[in-house]
Amino acid sequence: MPRAEISATISLFYTDDGPGEGTGTGQGPGEGAGQGGPPLLLVHGWGADSHQWSWHIDALAARHRVIAVDLRGHGYSSVPETGNTPQAMAEDLNTLLDRLDVPEVIAVGHSMGGQVVSILAVEHPGRVRALVTLDPGYGMSQDLAAGFPGMIAALRGEHPHAAAEEIDRWCTTSATPAVIRRWHKRRLYGMPPHVLAEAFEAMFTAPGAIGVRPASDEYLARRRCPVLSIWADPGRAAWESGLLKHPDSKVVCWEGSGHRLHEERPAEFVRVLEGWLRGR
Repeated sequence: MPRAEISATISLFYTDDGPGEGTGTGQGPGEGAGQGGPPLLLVHGWGADSHQWSWHIDALAARHRVIAVDLRGHGYSSVPETGNTPQAMAEDLNTLLDRLDVPEVIAVGHSMGGQVVSILAVEHPGRVRALVTLDPGYGMSQDLAAGFPGMIAALRGEHPHAAAEEIDRWCTTSATPAVIRRWHKRRLYGMPPHVLAEAFEAMFTAPGAIGVRPASDEYLARRRCPVLSIWADPGRAAWESGLLKHPDSKVVCWEGSGHRLHEERPAEFVRVLEGWLRGR
């Protein structure tokens, strides 16, 4: 499986499927756009990896080139001692696309990945034709954020994986399939603890973090491309509607779903995404 050398210390694992090769073992520069337009770049959430897209890649790759990547500190990619932040992850993705000779993508991100692709769209606007965020890790209220310092302390404490599992409980509902719960628990326990703590802190409490309002409002209003945002929480869905600038942007709410709504409802997610992407 392919790896991309991002710097002297960082290499990223990724898969590359869809028109052109369709083998998951990588495509040559510029191949695979096919009738689907720009490639899809799939970006997973906190404590997960690109296997999170196993529910979707086959369906999406029928029409699109699909690049699914493990972010730094996650999965099969390099694990630096420091720098495991959404900002650094977005820069990694920009370099990855340079390495693949891909000028423009439709960037799709879940949870923390929603932050990462939003940063990519703001800092490198020519790189992102359209943006899709799935229950993204931004727009948190100050009330909710009051609990984050304690969570970060627990992630740096004696039992970091148990702390991560406790944080992860809010990601599911009584209707979440057991296989999804187990899948993510196993990945959390395989994560380097310092990455879990640093990435969580960088999302929400560190200087420059964009996960909590009003910092979310100020930063995300800078996105100029069309955005499709799918939420489980109607309140945060309504909030993001007020930030979107492009007339083709759309906010969808699947109230009652868990945080990993695209895993719980994979066929519906693909159908909504494909419908929105037509003409892009």
